[in-house]
Amino acid sequence: MLSPGTTVQADPPAPVVRLPRRRGIEFTLLVVAVLLSVYGYCDVGLARTGSVPPGAAGYGAGLGVLALLAHLAVRLRAPCADPLLLPIAVLLNGLGLVLIYRLDLETPADRAAPTQLVWSTLGFGLFIAVIVLLRDHRVLQRYTYVSVVTALALLVLPIFFPSVNGARIWIRIAGFSIQPGEFAKVMLALFFAGYLAANRNALAYTGRRIWLLQLPTGRVLGPILAVWLLSVGVLVLERDLGTSLLFFGLFVILLYVATGRTGWIAVGLLLAACGAFAVGWLEPHVHSRVEDWLHPFASIEAGRGPNQLAQSLFAFAAGGFLGTGLGSGHSILIGFAVKSDFILATAGEELGLAGLCAIFILYGLLVERGIRAGLALRDPFGRLLAVGLASIVALQVFVIAGGVTGLIPLTGMAMPFLAQGGSSVVTNWIIVALLMRLSDSARGRSEEQQRTEEVAP
Repeated sequence: MLSPGTTVQADPPAPVVRLPRRRGIEFTLLVVAVLLSVYGYCDVGLARTGSVPPGAAGYGAGLGVLALLAHLAVRLRAPCADPLLLPIAVLLNGLGLVLIYRLDLETPADRAAPTQLVWSTLGFGLFIAVIVLLRDHRVLQRYTYVSVVTALALLVLPIFFPSVNGARIWIRIAGFSIQPGEFAKVMLALFFAGYLAANRNALAYTGRRIWLLQLPTGRVLGPILAVWLLSVGVLVLERDLGTSLLFFGLFVILLYVATGRTGWIAVGLLLAACGAFAVGWLEPHVHSRVEDWLHPFASIEAGRGPNQLAQSLFAFAAGGFLGTGLGSGHSILIGFAVKSDFILATAGEELGLAGLCAIFILYGLLVERGIRAGLALRDPFGRLLAVGLASIVALQVFVIAGGVTGLIPLTGMAMPFLAQGGSSVVTNWIIVALLMRLSDSARGRSEEQQRTEEVAP
């Protein structure tokens, strides 16, 4: 028992554990990513001409400077961001430039690597701009309805321009082309995240329960369902079914994350199957792709030679486990879209199953780190936005890889960072920048919360 007048000293507060920033790890991984890209560039030259390409030093220096500037922006403005996201993006982008350069050697009259390098530089610039200018991701929630209007405008605009290879997804003016649907992906992800975050309780707990599904009221679900139907309808009219499948998957995933109702997954799969069946039989352009998927070697049996899918399968088979080596394959026989839709076939033939698995692991890490950032965030908008952006990458990789390997019908999309396409690479750099900002917010607020708990009585 204490005597009167005795004072009791409180225990000293526990020291605040500062989470490691890990920027040194990021820098080391960036150096490795740049060196691997330069090695691939040199390897192509040695395989094709027996000498190192004359532009190897310039390529390495340019990629290194861009990576360093991006790293400095992250170090100054997002010091708590995930250290793996930027190196993974740099490595994938660098490998994509190497593969496109390798294919350019087969088509000297149609070089795509210089243009792709310009678009990649623009992507790095927008990455830095997002990191520097966007200090708090919650600001984006104010533009929920602005983003959906912008997305719909971007989706409708290509209808007024001539179709390219059977699809109306491009805007071509005076030799300059852009694919607005790529930017619409990010806009729709912002809208879905903002709207679902504001109405998640009404979506999960109000309305009628039918079988295993809790159906919300039409007043709550109606706007987002109408936007989704309108966007998918426009894409079906444009014959861009790959992007429409991506939007459908994004809609279902975010609806499930917002409500926690597994019934939405079942309904989404059922609707996707019904829609794919109907469009596959009623739309001639899509029907031909379904027929090629079901019978990839029919053209060979008919004496017309292998089609694109058959050539792609031959390329994967020729690669074996370790591949033929960069610059030593024959994927150029695929013909049209070998630098875009079918670039994964070049990677599979020249890097083999081992290299292909490494690429898929990189994509898997990119998606996993994005979802992890979302799980660490406390605000519903940030959580949904992180999951949505990561899901965009995951769905793209599945749709494209499934198409070129014969798992699903071809849909005509660009492999993130790898494939030729300026709009695609710029959009993916914006996605990575937003994921970096979200991961920085998650870890930075963990430190702030810890300090608040220590100061609180």
